[in-house]
Amino acid sequence: MGDNGGMVVIDLGYERGEPPSYGAPGRSTFPSWFPVALLGALVLLFAGASAAPAKPPLTPLFRLQIGPADTYAVTADGQLLAQTFGLLTSYGLGDGQLRWQAGQSTPAYRLRLGGGLVLMRPWIVGAGDPSTTAVSASTGASEWERSGDVVTVAGSETLLAINSVRSLTGTGRRVQGSIEAIDPLTGDTRWTVPVPSTAVLLGVPGAADEGSRMLLVHDDRTLAVHDLDTGRRLASTTVPAADYNPGNPVVVGGLVLLRHPGTVGPEISAYDPVTLRQLWAEPAGNAYQVEPCGLLACLAGPDGVRAIDPATGDQRWSHRGWQSVVAFGKMLVAYGGSDDTDPVGVIDPATGAVRVALDGWRPVAGTGSDGWLLLIRSVDDGARSMVAVAQPGDLRPRLLAALPSGTGDCQAAPTRLICRTMYGELVVWAYQEG
Repeated sequence: MGDNGGMVVIDLGYERGEPPSYGAPGRSTFPSWFPVALLGALVLLFAGASAAPAKPPLTPLFRLQIGPADTYAVTADGQLLAQTFGLLTSYGLGDGQLRWQAGQSTPAYRLRLGGGLVLMRPWIVGAGDPSTTAVSASTGASEWERSGDVVTVAGSETLLAINSVRSLTGTGRRVQGSIEAIDPLTGDTRWTVPVPSTAVLLGVPGAADEGSRMLLVHDDRTLAVHDLDTGRRLASTTVPAADYNPGNPVVVGGLVLLRHPGTVGPEISAYDPVTLRQLWAEPAGNAYQVEPCGLLACLAGPDGVRAIDPATGDQRWSHRGWQSVVAFGKMLVAYGGSDDTDPVGVIDPATGAVRVALDGWRPVAGTGSDGWLLLIRSVDDGARSMVAVAQPGDLRPRLLAALPSGTGDCQAAPTRLICRTMYGELVVWAYQEG
């Protein structure tokens, strides 16, 4: 303690623990990391406040009332066509907005699309042949009506009026009487090809840059190819007797493959679609079905599935235990059970390798976004359905969400899932791919 001009100064020294730098600190007394941490916290706070909440993977977009027997279809330009109690309505799949409605008509059992038209043929009980009504797919205006069924063949928009022997399935059709090409604008007949008895109808590729052609397999063993612009017969040949049906012959890899009895057992023969010249014949073994597998042909039977090169008949791969393969857009799914049950996985058609194991997930009918396959499976003893998506590179399906109870019978469309409900509704869901 000292006397300094009347002011008393008490010197406490450093014993109380205060360092000299507290009087005039030469640096910040906060830790060096504190400003950085504070700035980061503020950035996260404001970013979280301004960012929109993440969209759910599956969102109901719109719904409409529909009866259990009412039919619907999805067009390539993003329309949902639904016929409710005979009234045909078009909705935009992107926003659910009503585009047009067609006048009341007899309910159809199927909506076909072709030549820019919606082709409707009603249910009928008893004798008689119901007519087909054509409605513009862009406006809903009624264009024309004519008797019989109207179909197209693979690779062509040409409309063909036929008389079917039985219900139509697949890409091949069994017909009788005659085949008539139709002008899509007027419904008038452009040309006629007679069918003396019955024949299987399908489309085959033309030469070089030419369009598809019409192939007829007559029950008198005549195989004939016709020009779709004129109906003119371009080539014909005689083929072995066989069970000609909508699944035999088939077109795979640009060639026509026919299963038929051979000298010592069943055989498969390949024909050039332009000249109809036979290219090769090989034993079919126990195969009872031939399906396209990408550029290969898959032969399915009780011994499994084996893939052959349609150009040579050489085997490329085989899998015992598989029963069939089914294409969903560009994706190929192998099944371990009959009637397309017990899906094994998404496979590489070139090698037969399983790319995505499905493990109980079932593919949804229709075509999703390019490279994506929508899947569904029942849980809780069928009380609920789960939706997942698979794409090349995934080892397992990626779960999207659970559907509400009572929802099923679904169809896939690009970024959309369309399902019926037990409450008489058709619900369109938007799904997120990422």
